[in-house]
Amino acid sequence: MTPSETTPRTCASRASAAAENRRWLGGAFSGGRPWGPCGWGAALLLGALLRPGLGQAQPTRVAAATRPPAATYRYVAYTVFDHTDSDDNPPTRVAGVGGTLTLFPTGAYDKRLRITGPNGPRDFVQHGQYAVRGDSIRFAFTDAQGPDVQRGTCRYDARARRLTVVIAGYPPGNRGVYELVADAAPGPPPAPKRR
Repeated sequence: MTPSETTPRTCASRASAAAENRRWLGGAFSGGRPWGPCGWGAALLLGALLRPGLGQAQPTRVAAATRPPAATYRYVAYTVFDHTDSDDNPPTRVAGVGGTLTLFPTGAYDKRLRITGPNGPRDFVQHGQYAVRGDSIRFAFTDAQGPDVQRGTCRYDARARRLTVVIAGYPPGNRGVYELVADAAPGPPPAPKRR
């Protein structure tokens, strides 16, 4: 429905059209008697079919994406889709993934991802702000190279307490897929570091 369809003038014209349809049905099919030869069923059916707006597309409600709740999530899997050299590269499931991602109700986040490889563990630590809008997620942080933003999508399965975060990579088409499972509710956000 457009904004012009909600104006009082338009609504009034639709109401008068409905009244006209009812008058027409009352006289045409039953001789002015609602219990006439066609009976109530035909009058009601035709009244519904001739009602203004029927047969037009009705707005539908799209199910809202479930926003991930503030919680501490454990990293359980990390898969890399790298199409830099070829679109035929299979996804790489990274072994030895661990650590946590804590989403605070204030919009702050604390990422402590650990990947253990043949040369030992490697830690990725980020603190910043996150924002979720629909199924889009944005992480804004500052690291040694300065301010940065990572964007992607997220999907939260409340029943399994499972969060899937897909972060867009470079060049476009590359991405990292993180699978996380919620733990307990988080404590207070970390205090800012003094410089």
